[in-house]
Amino acid sequence: MCKNVLNVTSEIGKLEAVLLHRPGREIENLVPEYLERLLFDDIPYLKVAQKEHDIFAGVLRKNGVEVCYVEKLMEEVIQDQNIKEDFVTQFLDESDIETQEIKSVLYEYLIEKDTNDLVDTVIAGVRKSDLPEDKTRGIKEVDKDKYHFFIDPMPNLYFTRDIGAVIGNGITINKMKTAARKRETLFTKFIYENHPMFKQNGTKLLYDRDMPYTIEGGDELVLSNEVVAIGSSARTSKEAIETVAKNLFKEKGFKKVLMFDIPKCRAFMHLDTVFTMVDYDKFTIHPGILEPMEVYTITPAGEDQIDISYDTNTPENILKEALHLSEVDLIICGGGDPIVAAREQWNDGSNTLAIAPGVVITYERNYVSNELLEKHGAKVITMPSSELSRGRGGPRCMSMPLIRKDIE
Repeated sequence: MCKNVLNVTSEIGKLEAVLLHRPGREIENLVPEYLERLLFDDIPYLKVAQKEHDIFAGVLRKNGVEVCYVEKLMEEVIQDQNIKEDFVTQFLDESDIETQEIKSVLYEYLIEKDTNDLVDTVIAGVRKSDLPEDKTRGIKEVDKDKYHFFIDPMPNLYFTRDIGAVIGNGITINKMKTAARKRETLFTKFIYENHPMFKQNGTKLLYDRDMPYTIEGGDELVLSNEVVAIGSSARTSKEAIETVAKNLFKEKGFKKVLMFDIPKCRAFMHLDTVFTMVDYDKFTIHPGILEPMEVYTITPAGEDQIDISYDTNTPENILKEALHLSEVDLIICGGGDPIVAAREQWNDGSNTLAIAPGVVITYERNYVSNELLEKHGAKVITMPSSELSRGRGGPRCMSMPLIRKDIE
């Protein structure tokens, strides 16, 4: 079982424990006509994607990181029959089931499975052909919809960064923007509420998936033990950021939340697709956000109150001021070449995962950006990504840090 004292006070402190999801059968439930619905541009080859993901996990372990898996923690949680029943009920309630009759048949189908098979099945999705004929004969006779699933697969779950974020000793259980991803945070919720690694260590809840506004973990960056950056993006709302800020300021330490207003488009899906922290003073960045941008600075102002100030400034100046640095080193994806930058950004060239100050994991295919990182003094550990990158997410996207060592 993973360690049970959650702590993340930076993006670069030595990574000690992380939450992953190894891609599974859900990837094989992707077909061309459903790609847009399920937020994919292409279909990864599962066998190779799993090998690539295992290499990723292996690199983490080799560097002293404890690797926890969403699916394994969830299996441990639903050993309790009451929790299992509660989970299946909530999962079906959020799965857009057309009729109560279909929901009842699906409940019976799922609840009879052992814990391992149940978790695997809800992630993979339930095809109409999966259910026994004697259970669905009447349903199928009136079912005129040609859609192949009773329950959609969740192919985006291997991007565990988005379903929650540990900030300090607290956690956000995120409310996802798109219908395709909303159910993923049920895993975060049930693990938080019932697994000892969360339940017994007093982890503070900074945001709940039942709150009205959306926020996703790719927009949440812990710059220091005092400053958090959150992107106001196509997936994360300003109102959610303000709520997180208020709850953060109730805990000791954090003094400022920087809200970056980034373009609301798929290419700039989250803040970490265009900007990540590599070292104390080094950052990868997409050339498209080098110009002055809108940033809101949120600070505490008494009991459950906040002040918000507005400025337009360059990322360089914003970071220097926030982190009290005289200079910052911005490493431009693709070296700033418009063709190279566009190509490597498509494969998450700016999406690095720091596992220690100045030590990052990247996709090997982004060789121009990787060479630049090395020239700027970073140690770069590359991993293959021919299939994983088809999901449009990099090493940071595929990881939810649970514990990092504090840095000075």
